[in-house]
Amino acid sequence: MAPERAKPAGAAPAAWVANRERGSLPLLRFMTFVSLRLGRPASRLVLYGIAAYFFLFAPRARRAMRCYLRRALGREPHVSDRFRQILSFASTIHDRLYLLNERFELFDIDIDGVETIRRHCAEGAGVILMGAHLGSFEVTRAIGLRQQGLHVAMAMYEDNARKINAMLAAVNPRLVPDIIPLGTIDAMLRIRDRLEAGACVGVLADRTLRSEPLERVEFLGSPAGFPVNAMKAAAMLRRPVVFMAGLYRGGNRYHVVFEEIADFRDTAAAARPAAVRQAIARYAALLERHCRSDPYNWFNFYDFWQAPPAGAGPLP
Repeated sequence: MAPERAKPAGAAPAAWVANRERGSLPLLRFMTFVSLRLGRPASRLVLYGIAAYFFLFAPRARRAMRCYLRRALGREPHVSDRFRQILSFASTIHDRLYLLNERFELFDIDIDGVETIRRHCAEGAGVILMGAHLGSFEVTRAIGLRQQGLHVAMAMYEDNARKINAMLAAVNPRLVPDIIPLGTIDAMLRIRDRLEAGACVGVLADRTLRSEPLERVEFLGSPAGFPVNAMKAAAMLRRPVVFMAGLYRGGNRYHVVFEEIADFRDTAAAARPAAVRQAIARYAALLERHCRSDPYNWFNFYDFWQAPPAGAGPLP
């Protein structure tokens, strides 16, 4: 049976837009100052208080975590399971402070599949890295910095790009990020230029704005909507697409994985729609596998399986 496709109605924003993460730049600067001076073990103690506060005063996120963990664990989650998920989220944000300041020696990072990217880059093909709100993107970016000759740019929605730039300036003013804001007129041209220069362009492909069509495929037991524009762009640009995730394994341990999703270099224009649908299903299957193997790394704290809006029709 073909996956169900739907376009979200224009009247209602995506759930994640209404529940965006909140942050304070002065607090971030303070945490950076304290963390870099006290060191990672001592400054981690505050994470338990932050996680407890979030757990107690975010009931909507708590309900969403319970729904997700029930699917990922295959059982009813305990309170400890939900708290562990929040603590993992807080840990990856805290570790971002050190990774952005290039304190890589603090971490035990295991890498699997980077040879796939190297092979494509050696063939002269810039790679689109397609991740999710699973684990830490900052770890995968750090791996790019440590791999000789491997440059990683990040494409993200314009509002998020402004927030990330402000956050990076607060954490490490010397850092010059390569961020491409999506939604601008020249975004596709800038992505194309990075790819033609042999760079990797990363995008988190599990969230969408209200105007973007969705491909509904099976994910953790029920249909869920995944954005199609990123995969369609990869097909139009005729590029390889590689799944990426920086999975937090507790303590100072991360497991970075790269797995091939699709290679659109030889895909004919007439075959692209079917190839895109197949690639989205492959992306969802890889995401599901890692959600089951590392369930506490999922950081979409809203109802990911919500039904498509009333009146949504099939896409052409």
